[in-house]
Amino acid sequence: MNTLIARGLLAGLALLQAAAPAPSAPPPPPFLSEEKLAVSGFRVVERDSGPVNYYQLAGPSDGRYLHADYRPPLETVTLGLEIPDPLRQRARKLRWSWRALQLPNGGNDCVPGRGDSAAAVYVVWKSGLKYYAVKFAWAGAGRRGRICQQSRNLFTAQDAVIQESGGPLGRWVTEEVDLQQVFRSHFRGGDPRAEIPDLVGLGILTDGDQTRSESAADYTGFTLLY
Repeated sequence: MNTLIARGLLAGLALLQAAAPAPSAPPPPPFLSEEKLAVSGFRVVERDSGPVNYYQLAGPSDGRYLHADYRPPLETVTLGLEIPDPLRQRARKLRWSWRALQLPNGGNDCVPGRGDSAAAVYVVWKSGLKYYAVKFAWAGAGRRGRICQQSRNLFTAQDAVIQESGGPLGRWVTEEVDLQQVFRSHFRGGDPRAEIPDLVGLGILTDGDQTRSESAADYTGFTLLY
């Protein structure tokens, strides 16, 4: 996925102001509270999406998840979720679970022309008129932890991180990221005293348009810890 799509997600968030049940999230440390974000709250970011929504809710009522099933030549669709106002400054960590079901052929956000992901989670902050976004991708190929697609301009700053690469397929994986550490390391040179702007939104994307290949994944368990 290229930076134009990511920019569309940022603009869309400004306007928004598998059959097995999903796994239950592990309990947070005792000093943290948590707020679960219902996957049913994700909405199509229209400025960044084609006409066919290939995401659907699945699973039992106590284990709902979003299933994404991209098939070429569909236009890509991005879903976005606005963070509730009381949590925008309080959130310290983000946890989610995902599972890749089908990898785009050679999809790798760090290779021009092959920037497709079985699954991707965007974390978006806003300071004044400027948006900051980090994309955590489950790629078909590439080195885990590699940072790429770095883009900076007057109104947006965005990076992509290969969070997972390749298999295992069909198995839930739970991720947890320190939101303050992520922001400071990507956008403030690691300064531990840098102020953190409001966390305003999350986004998800499964795509295969650049590699012209099928791609599928499930998402659930979005939780903010504070």
